[in-house]
Amino acid sequence: MTTTHTPPPLAGLGTHQVVNQVRERAEGDLLSADPGLVEACVREGGDPAALERLAAVIGTATHREHARAANTHEPRLRTHDRTGHRIDEVEFHPSWHALMRVSVEHGLAGAPWAEAAGGGAHVTRAAGFALASQIEQGHLCPISMTYAAVPALRHAPELAAAYGPALTARTYAPGLTGPSEKDGLLAGMSMTEKQGGSDVRSGSTTAAPQPDGSYRLTGHKWFTSAPMNDLFLTLARAPGGLTCLVLPRVLPDGTRNAIRLQRLKDKLGNRSNASAELEYDGAVGWRVGDEGRGVATIIEMVSMTRLDCVLGAAGTQRAAVIEAAHHAAHRSAFGARLTEQPLMREVLAELAAETEAATALGMRLAGAVDRGETGFLRLALPVAKYLVCKRTPAVVAEALECLGGNGYVEESDLPRLYREAPLNSIWEGSGNVTALDALRAVTRAPHAVDALLAEIDLGAGRDPRLDATVSALRTELADPQERRARRLAELAALALQGSLLVRHAPGAVAETFLATRLGTGPDLRAAGARPGPDAGVVLDRATPGTP
Repeated sequence: MTTTHTPPPLAGLGTHQVVNQVRERAEGDLLSADPGLVEACVREGGDPAALERLAAVIGTATHREHARAANTHEPRLRTHDRTGHRIDEVEFHPSWHALMRVSVEHGLAGAPWAEAAGGGAHVTRAAGFALASQIEQGHLCPISMTYAAVPALRHAPELAAAYGPALTARTYAPGLTGPSEKDGLLAGMSMTEKQGGSDVRSGSTTAAPQPDGSYRLTGHKWFTSAPMNDLFLTLARAPGGLTCLVLPRVLPDGTRNAIRLQRLKDKLGNRSNASAELEYDGAVGWRVGDEGRGVATIIEMVSMTRLDCVLGAAGTQRAAVIEAAHHAAHRSAFGARLTEQPLMREVLAELAAETEAATALGMRLAGAVDRGETGFLRLALPVAKYLVCKRTPAVVAEALECLGGNGYVEESDLPRLYREAPLNSIWEGSGNVTALDALRAVTRAPHAVDALLAEIDLGAGRDPRLDATVSALRTELADPQERRARRLAELAALALQGSLLVRHAPGAVAETFLATRLGTGPDLRAAGARPGPDAGVVLDRATPGTP
């Protein structure tokens, strides 16, 4: 067989010379520009060697091409086969399957739940999820839902025993096959209805109990991602009230469940991932938890996917800032490298410090999952989800602007990151929903407030700007009001980030964050409007190839 080689681009162009263009990043060069992620993985008890193994795979040009191809060649819905029989299948590009296989095999789906509690498996997985988010975000939706489904299914021990081993396996097994015949399973959730959105209690889908203990579901679901997953947790109205049920795509007898895919959503971003409207036409499901306790049962799944919203948003932020830092290190303008120009350095340093704060907070939450810190998670998780996800579009937009026109073309990958940026702020509860959930935790779970403040107070007295933020937070906590829920959530998240950085980050990173995000004076939010010291140190940590 003849080996072929792609010839290099033309160099001797008669019309112009190609100069001052930014070279491609080195293959595998992910962790050199994200030391904060490695440090947090170690600090929270994770396995950095596993993170390095993942980075070596997903940092390659091949994996980046899979990310590009999966978003260019979008999923396609086939409702019927050529003879007119209903099949309700979604076809994916091979690159989608390549992305999925790597993430499942590296334990980013349900694998941590098969490990001993407190052993660091959830932290390792969280670090890998944040890193994978830097490359491609769409495929991580089914990965996240699979991770989140395992604790929810434990409300039904028989179902957990039947599905749990394959949900926690590191085997990717796509295709419509009975769950009992597969070595690896993927799970999803299907809650949203067109009349309610985040108000899942307004759902009208019905679940009629059957003599064999199953239920027959009838209704329409407005937004269900990854509809080719093997099973779904859903909400429906049983005789006892809103109930959580699990529906497999393929029933135990090998027939297709009556889950009809009506259409795929045409979304702003997340193009590689299929999101569908579907109908249950007498679909068969089995109850998870008690009738009437559907929201309480499925909330565990929502909590875990909210964790991934924080991690995914942090990864998206960091990816954009790394691209901007790499560009600035190799592009010249007005007689100097961009990275040598003071204002560009200030902008990039501020963005880099903010992404380190987001990463530190996300990884602290993962450590809390690993250690079973439920009180801390009850309040820390929604406030982190609120702020980190809310800031992502602004961070990505600033990073894109650093590349100028080059950042606005698809080849730079910044447009794809920009389209992804708002997603995590919407998924699992938009800003108001998440802030109000934090407010409920404050009013109904005082132990959650105590746990949050105990963590924040570990940084007390380290910096007056942090202390002032904590003081403002305590004022809000003393008199929680719905109209001020966003302020409370933002202050809590900023205080957590500041406390983590003053304790664990290099001094320049902490100082830059405190000066630009917690500093006194006018409320200036545009990057670079509050210059901080030591921009070079902070920027170096976000530049590929810099130790």
